[in-house]
Amino acid sequence: MPKQKQSFFQRLTGAVDVDEEYEDDYEEAPEPRRARPVQRYEEEEVYEDAPVPRQQDEGWMEEEVTEGQLTVDVFQTPDEIVIRSIVAGVRPEDLDVSISRDMVTIRGIREEHKEVADDNYFHKELYWGAFSRTVLLPAEVEVEEAQALEKHGLITIRLPKIDKEKQTKLKVKAA
Repeated sequence: MPKQKQSFFQRLTGAVDVDEEYEDDYEEAPEPRRARPVQRYEEEEVYEDAPVPRQQDEGWMEEEVTEGQLTVDVFQTPDEIVIRSIVAGVRPEDLDVSISRDMVTIRGIREEHKEVADDNYFHKELYWGAFSRTVLLPAEVEVEEAQALEKHGLITIRLPKIDKEKQTKLKVKAA
């Protein structure tokens, strides 16, 4: 069967006519390589490509104690940077807020009061335990003038920006 000339569109896009018969000259895929055994562990063969088995130590099922991470909103006004976070269930005196010129860290602990046994829960999604969050600030702030207010489980931290444009006149004294 003589090959028909391709249309301009077919040449431009590389499209082919599905009615034409084509013989595919595909190469056969190589046979997958079999890994060879390199070591035996208690009648179990371990292969080069296999992950090395971990030694199970005592207490491997115990959970690691980690801190929860607070969710925060950070925004700015012309004069200050504001950080807000939900800390419901935590007394203000149980919160620790550390501020430097370019970073704020909020830490605390939300203590669970056991009222029922774990067996009686249908869902248990609330986070209990230590939490923290460190926020890198987009501008330097006046640490001494910062304020924190907690109301209805929402902490609001107001951090006045350093005014780099601020100038003052310095009076020179005679010695």
